[in-house]
Amino acid sequence: MTEWDQMAQRRAEQEAGRFRRLVDGLREQVGRVIVGMDGVIENTLIALLAGGHVLLEGVPGLGKTLLVRTLSEALDLDFARIQFTPDLMPADITGTMVLWEGPGGEREFQFQHGPIFGNVVLADEVNRATPKTQSALLEAMQEHSVSVAGTTHVLDEPFLVFATQNPIEMEGTYPLPEAQLDRFLFKVRVEFPSLTELHEIMNRTTGVEMPHAEKVASREEILSLAAVAREVPVADHVQQFALRLLLATHPEGEDAPEAVRQFVRYGASPRGAQAMLLSGKVRALMGGRFNVAVEDVKASALPALRHRIGLNFEGQAEEIDPDDLIREAIEGLEAATRQDVPV
Repeated sequence: MTEWDQMAQRRAEQEAGRFRRLVDGLREQVGRVIVGMDGVIENTLIALLAGGHVLLEGVPGLGKTLLVRTLSEALDLDFARIQFTPDLMPADITGTMVLWEGPGGEREFQFQHGPIFGNVVLADEVNRATPKTQSALLEAMQEHSVSVAGTTHVLDEPFLVFATQNPIEMEGTYPLPEAQLDRFLFKVRVEFPSLTELHEIMNRTTGVEMPHAEKVASREEILSLAAVAREVPVADHVQQFALRLLLATHPEGEDAPEAVRQFVRYGASPRGAQAMLLSGKVRALMGGRFNVAVEDVKASALPALRHRIGLNFEGQAEEIDPDDLIREAIEGLEAATRQDVPV
């Protein structure tokens, strides 16, 4: 190994260690407020450090809003919450031009910023707003900017949208279009807490003092670590696995299992592979490694792909869970890989 390679390796180890210390600190602070939800917290942290948006799905009262607020506090980021309702208008999100009158009587139009101008934006019950309002959020998610009155306003980085939706109450909702779903790096399911966790929740929330998170890092550190994550190399065979898994979600894909061919109308987009690889890089650093393993891709497959698979009529009628299709695709690829390796 050359001296240059040794220096590069030492730097990689230092960056991985710094990354891991930050994540451990975030876990500790979030754990002071949030009970359980280990998988949800893990995936939320990964998406945050990968610079991606998250769709949180769960019934009301499970702590989704509290989780997002706690993360913003631990990272000293500006937090904004938007309650989506059927009468919400795009200007209520992006902001609008208002007529301002100066002390001397002069008047001029000025742009009044909406709640979208935050670092961490919680779009609560996002599927209750009309498609017109959802499209305003879509531009911000994709372009990290908003256009009002012919002027483009750039949002401060980091800019992350955490949207929530209720999987049970569908009356009066507007399902998110596929294009908007595709902009979420992860779709994370928030499960109901266990009896032990419910006891701890009661102990923390019905006493005199409410727990809170302390600042762990600044926004500059978050942006720096997000840039480091993108430098993590991905071996050809790891990327090959991610791409084959992506194609296995398509009914016409060569590696698609029989259930995918029967129940899927369309598979995940290329953004699904980007989500698996980007989150895989973050997982590697969280594990103290500066290289992505196939296991990192597998661990990210469910939250990265479940919202990007469209079921056909038969799949909807049978209430097929996309997670089961993804697991079956992974098992098929693993079996095919074992057959390709000589004994």
